Amino acid sequence: METYQIKKPASIKSRKRVGRGPSSGHGKTCCRGQKGQGSRSGFSMNPGFEGGQMPFQRRVPKRGFNNYIFAVNYELVNVSQLAKLTVETIDKEVLSKAGLIKCVDSKVKILGNGEIAKTGKIIADKFSETAVSKIKKAGGTVEVIEVKKIVKKVKKDKKVNNA
Repeated sequence: METYQIKKPASIKSRKRVGRGPSSGHGKTCCRGQKGQGSRSGFSMNPGFEGGQMPFQRRVPKRGFNNYIFAVNYELVNVSQLAKLTVETIDKEVLSKAGLIKCVDSKVKILGNGEIAKTGKIIADKFSETAVSKIKKAGGTVEVIEVKKIVKKVKKDKKVNNA
């Protein structure tokens, strides 16, 4: 193989050379048009700008309910991943040190994918039914972390006797 036979990778793109004469296809005005703001050097425009017209993202009605704020997101761990750990009690700190979850503060759900031979005590926020059955069959125990719910006390109005 000779050097002239080597092709450059498709990921490397050559820069568009503008202003090199009319036959180049990018000559004279360099693809910027004749006059106006866009033809000047240093011109930039934000992506949503529509020339003073009300932008599309502001024209579209925004209604309805989005559950994003209220959704509870769990980090998922399979039983087969727990089988690789050699610790007697498995909790969030052990899982984060092993690299199975990203953050100790996040909620964890144990799923029943895979098999598990021996287990100790497993502490998590939530368990699937298959995970609980596999862990108990292997001789382990399951403990669910209880969440303290804040209950607001509502003052009851006094009943008025209309006589």
